[in-house]
Amino acid sequence: MGTVNALNSKVDLSVRVYDAFYSYEEYVNSTEYDLVFSFFKSVFTTEQAAGNFTVSLFRIANETKTPVLTLLATMESQGKNQIQLTQTLAYYLNNMRSSSTLLGYGATVTPNYYTARNVKS
Repeated sequence: MGTVNALNSKVDLSVRVYDAFYSYEEYVNSTEYDLVFSFFKSVFTTEQAAGNFTVSLFRIANETKTPVLTLLATMESQGKNQIQLTQTLAYYLNNMRSSSTLLGYGATVTPNYYTARNVKS
């Protein structure tokens, strides 16, 4: 006798996570996606913000080879403070980016004068 919770092996249980700006695409487990998305949806007011943070967390998990649920546990331990969550994600994303394009900094980084004049625009 079948149950409602029985998995159908003929159905694909993955979700495509993509970011058109960075040309990033990954197929993830739908259960993990739902957990991450529902957490960010409870924190942020719009679904677009929750979706963007969800994609970012899966990208961080892929780049750092850390399970996404481990990163989510870190986020949940910080509570639902939007500023602290944004700061944590900026930390992880800055480790994957060039040092000249850091996220979360209001002041521009001023390069050394002699180095800057040798760089052509």
